[in-house]
Amino acid sequence: MEKVVNAAYLHSVFNGKRVFVTGHTGFKGSWLIQILQWLGADVKGFALAPEKDIDLYNQVEGDKLCFESVFADMQDLNALHGEIIRFEPHFIFHMAAQALVRRSYDIPAETFMVNTQCTAHVLDALRGMKHPCVAVMITTDKVYENPERGTPFTEDDKLGGYDPYSASKAAAEIVIESYRRSFFNPASYSKHEKAIASVRAGNVIGGGDYSDDRIVPDIFRSLEFNEPAGLRNPKSIRPWQHVLEPLGAYLLLAAKMSEDPVKYSTAFNFGPRPDDMLTVEDLTKIFLESFKGGSYQNLSVEGAVHEAKLLLLDSSKAKKLLAWEPILDAKTAIQWTADWYANKTHSANEKCMTQIENYFGKIKG
Repeated sequence: MEKVVNAAYLHSVFNGKRVFVTGHTGFKGSWLIQILQWLGADVKGFALAPEKDIDLYNQVEGDKLCFESVFADMQDLNALHGEIIRFEPHFIFHMAAQALVRRSYDIPAETFMVNTQCTAHVLDALRGMKHPCVAVMITTDKVYENPERGTPFTEDDKLGGYDPYSASKAAAEIVIESYRRSFFNPASYSKHEKAIASVRAGNVIGGGDYSDDRIVPDIFRSLEFNEPAGLRNPKSIRPWQHVLEPLGAYLLLAAKMSEDPVKYSTAFNFGPRPDDMLTVEDLTKIFLESFKGGSYQNLSVEGAVHEAKLLLLDSSKAKKLLAWEPILDAKTAIQWTADWYANKTHSANEKCMTQIENYFGKIKG
Protein backbone atom coordinates (compact mmCIF):
# COMPACT_ATOMS: atom_id res chain seq x y z
CA MET A 1 0.00 0.00 0.00
CA GLU A 2 1.49 3.34 -1.09
CA LYS A 3 2.10 5.70 1.84
CA VAL A 4 0.67 9.08 0.86
CA VAL A 5 1.28 10.38 4.40
CA ASN A 6 4.62 9.05 5.60
CA ALA A 7 5.22 8.23 9.26
CA ALA A 8 8.88 9.26 9.20
CA TYR A 9 7.99 12.72 7.86
CA LEU A 10 5.22 13.25 10.42
CA HIS A 11 7.53 12.09 13.21
CA SER A 12 10.14 14.64 12.14
CA VAL A 13 7.53 17.40 12.43
CA PHE A 14 5.57 16.43 15.55
CA ASN A 15 8.17 14.71 17.74
CA GLY A 16 8.62 16.78 20.91
CA LYS A 17 6.00 19.35 19.87
CA ARG A 18 3.12 20.51 22.06
CA VAL A 19 -0.25 19.73 20.47
CA PHE A 20 -3.58 20.94 21.86
CA VAL A 21 -6.60 18.83 20.80
CA THR A 22 -10.19 19.81 21.52
CA GLY A 23 -12.68 16.96 21.44
CA HIS A 24 -9.95 14.44 22.22
CA THR A 25 -12.40 12.12 24.00
CA GLY A 26 -14.51 11.59 20.89
CA PHE A 27 -14.18 8.89 18.24
CA LYS A 28 -11.89 10.79 15.86
CA GLY A 29 -10.13 12.50 18.74
CA SER A 30 -9.29 9.16 20.36
CA TRP A 31 -7.67 7.96 17.14
CA LEU A 32 -5.81 11.26 16.73
CA ILE A 33 -4.23 11.28 20.19
CA GLN A 34 -2.99 7.73 19.62
CA ILE A 35 -1.30 8.82 16.40
CA LEU A 36 0.18 11.93 18.02
CA GLN A 37 1.52 9.96 20.98
CA TRP A 38 3.05 7.46 18.54
CA LEU A 39 4.69 10.39 16.69
CA GLY A 40 6.24 11.63 19.92
CA ALA A 41 4.10 14.71 20.51
CA ASP A 42 3.11 16.07 23.92
CA VAL A 43 -0.69 16.18 23.77
CA LYS A 44 -3.05 18.22 25.87
CA GLY A 45 -6.72 17.43 25.41
CA PHE A 46 -9.74 19.59 26.23
CA ALA A 47 -13.21 18.07 26.03
CA LEU A 48 -16.23 16.88 27.90
CA ALA A 49 -15.80 13.53 29.63
CA PRO A 50 -16.90 10.56 27.50
CA GLU A 51 -20.68 10.15 27.48
CA LYS A 52 -20.90 6.37 27.24
CA ASP A 53 -19.81 3.49 29.44
CA ILE A 54 -18.26 1.92 26.35
CA ASP A 55 -16.14 4.38 24.37
CA LEU A 56 -12.84 4.31 22.51
CA TYR A 57 -11.15 6.93 24.69
CA ASN A 58 -11.40 4.78 27.80
CA GLN A 59 -10.68 1.57 25.91
CA VAL A 60 -7.33 2.95 24.74
CA GLU A 61 -6.67 4.57 28.16
CA GLY A 62 -6.69 8.03 26.67
CA ASP A 63 -5.62 9.74 29.90
CA LYS A 64 -2.27 7.92 29.63
CA LEU A 65 -1.82 9.05 26.02
CA CYS A 66 -2.03 12.72 26.95
CA PHE A 67 0.51 14.93 28.68
CA GLU A 68 -2.61 16.39 30.26
CA SER A 69 -6.33 15.67 29.78
CA VAL A 70 -8.76 18.40 30.79
CA PHE A 71 -12.45 17.54 31.11
CA ALA A 72 -14.28 20.84 30.68
CA ASP A 73 -16.91 22.55 28.56
CA MET A 74 -15.86 24.39 25.39
CA GLN A 75 -18.50 26.97 26.24
CA ASP A 76 -16.39 28.05 29.23
CA LEU A 77 -14.40 30.71 27.42
CA ASN A 78 -12.08 31.59 30.31
CA ALA A 79 -11.23 27.95 31.06
CA LEU A 80 -10.47 27.19 27.42
CA HIS A 81 -8.35 30.33 26.98
CA GLY A 82 -6.41 29.62 30.14
CA GLU A 83 -5.58 26.04 29.18
CA ILE A 84 -4.42 27.04 25.69
CA ILE A 85 -2.33 30.01 26.82
CA ARG A 86 -0.62 28.06 29.62
CA PHE A 87 0.22 25.13 27.34
CA GLU A 88 1.67 27.31 24.56
CA PRO A 89 0.96 24.75 21.82
CA HIS A 90 2.84 24.56 18.55
CA PHE A 91 -0.26 22.99 16.97
CA ILE A 92 -4.00 23.07 17.67
CA PHE A 93 -6.52 20.60 16.26
CA HIS A 94 -10.05 21.82 16.98
CA MET A 95 -12.28 18.75 16.76
CA ALA A 96 -14.85 19.31 19.52
CA ALA A 97 -18.38 19.34 18.13
CA GLN A 98 -21.97 18.25 18.41
CA ALA A 99 -21.55 15.98 15.42
CA LEU A 100 -24.91 14.27 14.89
CA VAL A 101 -27.45 15.52 12.35
CA ARG A 102 -30.50 13.93 13.97
CA ARG A 103 -29.47 15.13 17.43
CA SER A 104 -29.16 18.68 16.08
CA TYR A 105 -32.93 18.69 15.48
CA ASP A 106 -33.44 18.00 19.21
CA ILE A 107 -30.91 20.56 20.49
CA PRO A 108 -30.50 23.17 17.71
CA ALA A 109 -29.44 26.09 19.92
CA GLU A 110 -26.83 24.00 21.73
CA THR A 111 -25.57 22.69 18.39
CA PHE A 112 -24.98 26.24 17.15
CA MET A 113 -23.31 27.18 20.42
CA VAL A 114 -20.92 24.23 20.43
CA ASN A 115 -20.14 24.15 16.71
CA THR A 116 -20.10 27.84 15.88
CA GLN A 117 -19.53 29.93 19.00
CA CYS A 118 -16.98 27.53 20.48
CA THR A 119 -14.99 27.67 17.24
CA ALA A 120 -14.77 31.42 17.84
CA HIS A 121 -13.60 30.66 21.39
CA VAL A 122 -10.62 28.68 20.10
CA LEU A 123 -9.72 31.31 17.52
CA ASP A 124 -10.03 34.05 20.11
CA ALA A 125 -7.57 32.24 22.36
CA LEU A 126 -5.06 32.35 19.49
CA ARG A 127 -5.21 36.14 19.60
CA GLY A 128 -3.69 36.02 23.08
CA MET A 129 -0.79 33.75 22.19
CA LYS A 130 2.64 35.33 21.82
CA HIS A 131 4.38 32.60 19.84
CA PRO A 132 3.86 30.88 16.44
CA CYS A 133 1.04 28.35 16.20
CA VAL A 134 -0.61 26.23 13.52
CA ALA A 135 -4.37 25.69 13.96
CA VAL A 136 -6.38 23.14 11.98
CA MET A 137 -10.10 23.71 12.42
CA ILE A 138 -12.19 20.60 11.64
CA THR A 139 -15.65 21.19 10.18
CA THR A 140 -17.48 18.78 7.83
CA ASP A 141 -18.34 18.00 4.23
CA LYS A 142 -21.89 19.15 5.04
CA VAL A 143 -20.95 22.85 5.08
CA TYR A 144 -22.01 23.27 1.44
CA GLU A 145 -25.42 24.34 0.16
CA ASN A 146 -26.47 20.99 -1.27
CA PRO A 147 -29.06 20.72 -4.06
CA GLU A 148 -28.08 17.02 -4.39
CA ARG A 149 -27.17 17.25 -8.06
CA GLY A 150 -24.33 14.78 -7.65
CA THR A 151 -21.62 17.33 -8.53
CA PRO A 152 -18.57 17.29 -6.23
CA PHE A 153 -18.14 20.46 -4.18
CA THR A 154 -14.97 22.55 -4.37
CA GLU A 155 -13.74 24.73 -1.53
CA ASP A 156 -15.09 27.85 -3.24
CA ASP A 157 -18.68 26.60 -3.53
CA LYS A 158 -21.49 28.28 -1.61
CA LEU A 159 -21.78 27.44 2.06
CA GLY A 160 -25.14 26.51 3.51
CA GLY A 161 -26.99 23.90 5.51
CA TYR A 162 -30.51 22.50 5.71
CA ASP A 163 -30.34 20.96 9.17
CA PRO A 164 -28.99 22.71 12.29
CA TYR A 165 -25.82 20.60 12.34
CA SER A 166 -24.86 21.44 8.75
CA ALA A 167 -25.79 25.10 9.17
CA SER A 168 -23.80 25.39 12.40
CA LYS A 169 -20.71 24.03 10.68
CA ALA A 170 -21.18 26.34 7.68
CA ALA A 171 -21.44 29.22 10.14
CA ALA A 172 -18.22 28.00 11.78
CA GLU A 173 -16.50 28.22 8.39
CA ILE A 174 -17.61 31.86 8.11
CA VAL A 175 -16.24 32.52 11.60
CA ILE A 176 -12.91 30.90 10.67
CA GLU A 177 -12.60 32.95 7.51
CA SER A 178 -13.45 36.14 9.39
CA TYR A 179 -10.73 35.54 11.98
CA ARG A 180 -8.28 34.57 9.25
CA ARG A 181 -8.90 37.81 7.38
CA SER A 182 -9.25 40.09 10.39
CA PHE A 183 -6.60 38.84 12.80
CA PHE A 184 -4.50 36.13 11.14
CA ASN A 185 -4.23 37.29 7.56
CA PRO A 186 -1.59 35.21 5.76
CA ALA A 187 -0.25 38.39 4.14
CA SER A 188 0.64 39.66 7.64
CA TYR A 189 1.99 36.38 9.01
CA SER A 190 5.29 37.92 10.15
CA LYS A 191 3.33 40.08 12.61
CA HIS A 192 0.92 37.53 14.17
CA GLU A 193 2.65 34.18 13.35
CA LYS A 194 -0.60 32.19 13.31
CA ALA A 195 -1.54 29.82 10.49
CA ILE A 196 -5.24 28.91 10.27
CA ALA A 197 -6.83 26.29 8.01
CA SER A 198 -10.27 24.68 7.91
CA VAL A 199 -10.74 21.09 6.79
CA ARG A 200 -13.86 19.43 5.44
CA ALA A 201 -14.44 15.68 5.50
CA GLY A 202 -17.32 13.41 6.38
CA ASN A 203 -18.87 9.94 6.45
CA VAL A 204 -15.94 8.71 8.49
CA ILE A 205 -15.98 5.12 9.72
CA GLY A 206 -13.60 3.04 11.78
CA GLY A 207 -13.24 0.80 14.79
CA GLY A 208 -14.24 2.11 18.18
CA ASP A 209 -17.15 4.32 17.18
CA TYR A 210 -20.03 3.77 19.62
CA SER A 211 -22.04 6.93 18.87
CA ASP A 212 -25.80 6.97 18.51
CA ASP A 213 -27.41 7.45 15.09
CA ARG A 214 -24.36 6.34 13.11
CA ILE A 215 -24.59 3.40 10.80
CA VAL A 216 -21.53 1.38 11.86
CA PRO A 217 -22.20 1.58 15.62
CA ASP A 218 -25.84 0.74 14.92
CA ILE A 219 -24.81 -2.36 12.97
CA PHE A 220 -22.38 -3.41 15.68
CA ARG A 221 -24.98 -3.03 18.42
CA SER A 222 -27.44 -5.10 16.40
CA LEU A 223 -24.83 -7.86 16.15
CA GLU A 224 -24.15 -7.71 19.89
CA PHE A 225 -27.87 -8.14 20.61
CA ASN A 226 -28.38 -10.66 17.79
CA GLU A 227 -30.95 -8.41 16.10
CA PRO A 228 -31.30 -7.18 12.51
CA ALA A 229 -29.62 -3.83 11.84
CA GLY A 230 -32.25 -1.17 11.11
CA LEU A 231 -31.49 1.03 8.08
CA ARG A 232 -33.29 4.39 8.04
CA ASN A 233 -31.99 5.40 4.61
CA PRO A 234 -30.73 2.25 2.87
CA LYS A 235 -30.52 3.83 -0.60
CA SER A 236 -28.65 6.98 0.49
CA ILE A 237 -25.28 7.20 -1.21
CA ARG A 238 -22.26 8.14 0.87
CA PRO A 239 -18.55 8.55 0.08
CA TRP A 240 -17.35 6.43 3.02
CA GLN A 241 -13.78 6.82 4.24
CA HIS A 242 -11.75 5.24 7.00
CA VAL A 243 -10.96 7.52 9.94
CA LEU A 244 -7.22 7.35 9.19
CA GLU A 245 -7.73 9.05 5.83
CA PRO A 246 -8.85 12.47 7.10
CA LEU A 247 -6.67 12.28 10.21
CA GLY A 248 -3.63 11.62 8.06
CA ALA A 249 -4.65 14.53 5.87
CA TYR A 250 -5.06 16.86 8.86
CA LEU A 251 -1.60 15.94 10.13
CA LEU A 252 -0.03 16.35 6.70
CA LEU A 253 -1.65 19.75 6.28
CA ALA A 254 -0.51 20.90 9.73
CA ALA A 255 3.03 19.78 8.93
CA LYS A 256 3.00 21.69 5.64
CA MET A 257 1.53 24.76 7.37
CA SER A 258 4.44 24.74 9.81
CA GLU A 259 6.82 24.87 6.84
CA ASP A 260 4.88 27.41 4.74
CA PRO A 261 2.13 29.07 6.83
CA VAL A 262 1.19 31.54 4.10
CA LYS A 263 0.63 29.03 1.30
CA TYR A 264 -1.48 26.55 3.24
CA SER A 265 -3.65 28.80 5.43
CA THR A 266 -6.89 28.13 3.59
CA ALA A 267 -9.76 25.64 3.36
CA PHE A 268 -9.29 22.06 2.18
CA ASN A 269 -11.60 19.19 1.23
CA PHE A 270 -10.49 15.67 2.13
CA GLY A 271 -12.82 13.12 0.60
CA PRO A 272 -12.76 9.79 -1.24
CA ARG A 273 -12.52 9.60 -5.00
CA PRO A 274 -15.78 10.74 -6.62
CA ASP A 275 -16.38 7.34 -8.19
CA ASP A 276 -15.87 5.50 -4.87
CA MET A 277 -19.43 5.58 -3.51
CA LEU A 278 -21.62 3.00 -1.85
CA THR A 279 -25.14 3.09 -0.45
CA VAL A 280 -25.92 2.54 3.22
CA GLU A 281 -27.23 -0.88 2.22
CA ASP A 282 -23.98 -1.68 0.37
CA LEU A 283 -21.94 -0.74 3.43
CA THR A 284 -24.12 -2.92 5.64
CA LYS A 285 -23.73 -5.95 3.36
CA ILE A 286 -19.94 -5.60 3.20
CA PHE A 287 -19.67 -5.08 6.96
CA LEU A 288 -21.80 -8.13 7.77
CA GLU A 289 -19.91 -10.26 5.27
CA SER A 290 -16.57 -9.22 6.79
CA PHE A 291 -17.92 -9.73 10.31
CA LYS A 292 -19.27 -13.12 9.21
CA GLY A 293 -22.78 -12.78 10.58
CA GLY A 294 -25.87 -10.67 11.11
CA SER A 295 -28.77 -9.32 9.08
CA TYR A 296 -30.56 -6.03 8.39
CA GLN A 297 -34.00 -4.58 7.74
CA ASN A 298 -35.33 -1.48 5.98
CA LEU A 299 -36.74 1.06 8.47
CA SER A 300 -37.17 4.00 6.10
CA VAL A 301 -40.37 5.98 6.72
CA GLU A 302 -42.11 8.92 5.07
CA GLY A 303 -41.78 12.25 6.84
CA ALA A 304 -38.51 11.50 8.65
CA VAL A 305 -36.22 14.46 9.41
CA HIS A 306 -34.21 15.61 6.41
CA GLU A 307 -30.77 14.11 5.85
CA ALA A 308 -28.84 14.70 2.62
CA LYS A 309 -28.94 11.70 0.32
CA LEU A 310 -25.88 12.55 -1.79
CA LEU A 311 -22.86 14.73 -1.01
CA LEU A 312 -19.51 14.57 -2.79
CA LEU A 313 -16.25 16.46 -2.27
CA ASP A 314 -13.73 17.54 -4.89
CA SER A 315 -10.32 17.01 -3.27
CA SER A 316 -8.24 18.11 -6.25
CA LYS A 317 -6.91 21.13 -4.30
CA ALA A 318 -5.46 18.80 -1.65
CA LYS A 319 -3.94 16.62 -4.37
CA LYS A 320 -2.37 19.63 -6.11
CA LEU A 321 -1.04 21.50 -3.07
CA LEU A 322 -0.37 18.66 -0.62
CA ALA A 323 0.11 15.66 -2.92
CA TRP A 324 -2.63 14.01 -0.84
CA GLU A 325 -5.19 11.52 -2.08
CA PRO A 326 -7.11 8.68 -0.43
CA ILE A 327 -5.49 5.26 -0.48
CA LEU A 328 -8.21 3.04 1.03
CA ASP A 329 -11.28 2.52 -1.13
CA ALA A 330 -14.68 2.33 0.53
CA LYS A 331 -14.80 -1.47 0.55
CA THR A 332 -11.40 -1.71 2.22
CA ALA A 333 -12.39 0.96 4.76
CA ILE A 334 -15.48 -1.05 5.67
CA GLN A 335 -13.49 -4.28 5.93
CA TRP A 336 -10.87 -2.66 8.19
CA THR A 337 -13.70 -1.37 10.37
CA ALA A 338 -15.48 -4.72 10.58
CA ASP A 339 -12.19 -6.47 11.35
CA TRP A 340 -11.57 -4.07 14.26
CA TYR A 341 -14.93 -4.84 15.87
CA ALA A 342 -14.69 -8.58 15.17
CA ASN A 343 -11.25 -8.91 16.77
CA LYS A 344 -11.87 -9.99 20.37
CA THR A 345 -8.33 -11.20 21.10
CA HIS A 346 -6.46 -7.89 21.06
CA SER A 347 -6.94 -4.69 23.05
CA ALA A 348 -8.45 -1.60 21.46
CA ASN A 349 -5.07 0.12 21.53
CA GLU A 350 -3.39 -2.85 19.84
CA LYS A 351 -6.05 -2.94 17.14
CA CYS A 352 -5.76 0.79 16.50
CA MET A 353 -1.97 0.77 16.45
CA THR A 354 -1.88 -2.13 14.01
CA GLN A 355 -4.06 -0.21 11.58
CA ILE A 356 -2.14 3.03 12.19
CA GLU A 357 1.14 1.34 11.31
CA ASN A 358 -0.41 -0.39 8.31
CA TYR A 359 -1.67 2.97 7.06
CA PHE A 360 1.32 5.23 7.79
CA GLY A 361 4.14 2.71 7.85
CA LYS A 362 6.82 2.37 10.53
CA ILE A 363 8.17 5.59 11.99
CA LYS A 364 11.74 4.74 11.03
CA GLY A 365 10.59 4.20 7.45
